[in-house]
Amino acid sequence: MLVAADQLASADEQRVDLLFVVGEEKGSDGARAANHLPATSRFLINGEPTESTLASGAKGSLRVYVRTSGVPAHSAYPHLGQSAIDPMLALLPTVRQLELPHDPVLGDTTVNIGTIHGGSEANIIPDRAVSELMFRLVGDVEPIKRMVEQWAAGRAQIEYGSHIPTMRFHTIAGFPSAPVAYTTDIPLLGRWGTPLLFGPGSIHVAHTPREFIDVGELRNAVDAYVRLVRALLA
Repeated sequence: MLVAADQLASADEQRVDLLFVVGEEKGSDGARAANHLPATSRFLINGEPTESTLASGAKGSLRVYVRTSGVPAHSAYPHLGQSAIDPMLALLPTVRQLELPHDPVLGDTTVNIGTIHGGSEANIIPDRAVSELMFRLVGDVEPIKRMVEQWAAGRAQIEYGSHIPTMRFHTIAGFPSAPVAYTTDIPLLGRWGTPLLFGPGSIHVAHTPREFIDVGELRNAVDAYVRLVRALLA
């Protein structure tokens, strides 16, 4: 993006700006702050890895915290306490039984059990446990919330974290397009113009030990960004 912007500026194109934000993985503080700035752009190209294909849409997301409680006691006398971990272990596998929505373009709603924390010591009956779930949404979030609350009713307490809505993106003739399943900062940058999503690299290797971007694809992306910008300006 930097090199593409430099090439455009060198060709006397002055209608291109670069926006850098922080915190995309945790709370998107940068995007939230940027949306309060006096934006003047008509289009916004986000550079998440799309395998050099324009994204036609993206799933949304919902973080859910599931909490169970118990009564602490010495583990030598378990009958004097009540474990918070046992009901959590019984509840979590049943989340796979939820009949989650499907969208013909974005596909299935999915859920990931991302973290489990509970107890304090092996010799103490645990009085608390919490698990963080991530739903990947293909539509409205409210039916998912109702489903989660019915699922946990009487067995756990539910707390909601960040929510990113599903998105449909602008595409351009001549560029291949396909939907993606992950979320981006785009929904939080509504003041920055009509969104597009395009970038080199694959999300399939993100957050893995072999995360990488092919150097050839990275270099080709410079020309792709220049062509995208010129098409939008035209």
